[in-house]
Amino acid sequence: MAVSVYLVFFAVFLAIIFIVHRSSRCRRLRLPPGSLGLPFVGETLQLISAYKTENPEPFIDDRVNRFGSLFTTHIFGEPTVFSVDPETNRFILQNEGKLFECSYPGSISNLLGKHSLLLMKGNLHKKMHSLTMSFANSSIIRDHLLVDIDRLIRLNLDSWSDRVLLMEEAKKITFELTMKQLMSFDPCEWTENLRKEYVLVIEGFFSVPLPIFSPTYRRAIKARTKVAEALSLVVKQRRIESESGEKKKDMLGALLASDDHGGFSDEEIVDFLVALLVAGYETTSTSMTLAVKFLTETPLALAQIKEEHEQIRAKKGEGEALEWSDYKSMTFTLCVVNETLRIANIIGGIFRRTMTDINVKGYTIPKGWKVFASFRGVHLDHEYFKDARTFNPWRWQNDSGATCPANVFTPFGGGQRLCPGYELARVELSVFLHHLVTRFSIQANWKLIFACKLVFPTVGIRLKKISWFSFQLRGHRSDIPSMCSVEIVSKPCKVLEQKRKYCRRTVIL
Repeated sequence: MAVSVYLVFFAVFLAIIFIVHRSSRCRRLRLPPGSLGLPFVGETLQLISAYKTENPEPFIDDRVNRFGSLFTTHIFGEPTVFSVDPETNRFILQNEGKLFECSYPGSISNLLGKHSLLLMKGNLHKKMHSLTMSFANSSIIRDHLLVDIDRLIRLNLDSWSDRVLLMEEAKKITFELTMKQLMSFDPCEWTENLRKEYVLVIEGFFSVPLPIFSPTYRRAIKARTKVAEALSLVVKQRRIESESGEKKKDMLGALLASDDHGGFSDEEIVDFLVALLVAGYETTSTSMTLAVKFLTETPLALAQIKEEHEQIRAKKGEGEALEWSDYKSMTFTLCVVNETLRIANIIGGIFRRTMTDINVKGYTIPKGWKVFASFRGVHLDHEYFKDARTFNPWRWQNDSGATCPANVFTPFGGGQRLCPGYELARVELSVFLHHLVTRFSIQANWKLIFACKLVFPTVGIRLKKISWFSFQLRGHRSDIPSMCSVEIVSKPCKVLEQKRKYCRRTVIL
């Protein structure tokens, strides 16, 4: 017993010496200005409380005003340097694997798996990233993926019932699209059950990675196990089919075909699929929802995007699918997509850890410190975008978007870890908006719409609570004899009437 006590005191003594030594060394360095806050806790409490407010960036805004675009803080138990400077962000992105390495919380790494693309490093990451980029490039989308994107989005809009929560419907759409692209699964009971497990997995990202203290994380781990088991069975079956000569043009098929070059184990493939499903499920669905939000707040933009898509629709036959040329003609839609990603992209930035002492902007960031490159902080800076916090899709017209420096507009990251599905996300969002605005006309009478919350350290917006607002959608559907009116109201309500030639439905965003 006495020996154990001495060992504990000795361990504490060594920890104190280490902390004092590191602190004295840091004091000798010229750190970026800022505050480390309280001992151990740092400024974590200020961060959490700030992101419970309506302003999506209060923590960063306050410190940028006080210290500048590069500041020091202490969050989640680690000293961290925040960068809201585009040049520094580019420096961080371009030096992946040289001066910086990926560093994410345990809750994310444990749930995604050690072989996920987000956590891979070195040659394996380069190989998997290149493979993913080749699968989601423009030619593959044009020749193979677009037809299913169009079909599944129309299928989902056809299934909308009397009461619709848009965020949930958007997630359903993106999950089904991702399942089709990754493993050639059409919507069915199995995919829906898998999606329900995924919801639990994603909830675990925002929890303490200790099963004993966090029921949410405990449920997420169990759900992740179920998802991995289900996907493992799919991989095994597809591997058998592949060996017998049956090939499918999906991501899983590409992974199995790579066996000729060393190949991937079942565990690696499962982790890879888990991460890609998470990426496709959460990010694009949020962009879909927020694009509709911004359009309802901006009637001129809504009218212009509707006119653009009505022109496309007028050239199509009844039920005729969109083609690549139709997508390329959606010029104003791309402006809406860019502006949505600029203001409210779910990827607010990226965390990295320094591999050595880093000298930047006259300051030194010590080895082992966390850095956070804030993309959204730059996107919302008036120095780079006029009226930066105003939704203005016209800012991207007349080639002004093309002249925007690459290090200023970075909704999909950059460098070696540029999001491989960036073009696919744009296509899915554009096709969704096409079918929404051509099948329904929107008259906005909105109130408070979203209570958005930026969650660290997962670097994303999460819609924790959704307030009610009202507008009307009027349009026609092929399965309804005449006009169908859809009302989105400011509070939960009952369906007022159902008639043979006229229906009234409640849709909630």
